[in-house]
Amino acid sequence: MSESSSNHREHIFIALADSTRRDLLATLAENSPKTATQLAQEFPITRQGILKHLDVLAAAGLVQVRPKGREKRYWLAPEPLRDVSAWIEALGAKWDARLQRLKELVESDEDL
Repeated sequence: MSESSSNHREHIFIALADSTRRDLLATLAENSPKTATQLAQEFPITRQGILKHLDVLAAAGLVQVRPKGREKRYWLAPEPLRDVSAWIEALGAKWDARLQRLKELVESDEDL
């Protein structure tokens, strides 16, 4: 694992650590694009608060920003989520393999 991919993954996990940001991602997954003003109407925080959360999500690569006229529209960028999901699955597979080896060891001791 390269330091760059580890660092990028860290930014993604930091972004996902906040429940408001996770809720923003879920909203964008269901309904993209949305402006910060539209999102602020759906959340109990100000537009400025929404923009701060969107900046964190954009820095982690989890949302894309596209200007349209005077507005900025935000879209879900699913690729970083796929990368994190693949990392979690690989980690789970390592754990499953370790548990399988332990099971085989315990079962081989029972035969003695």
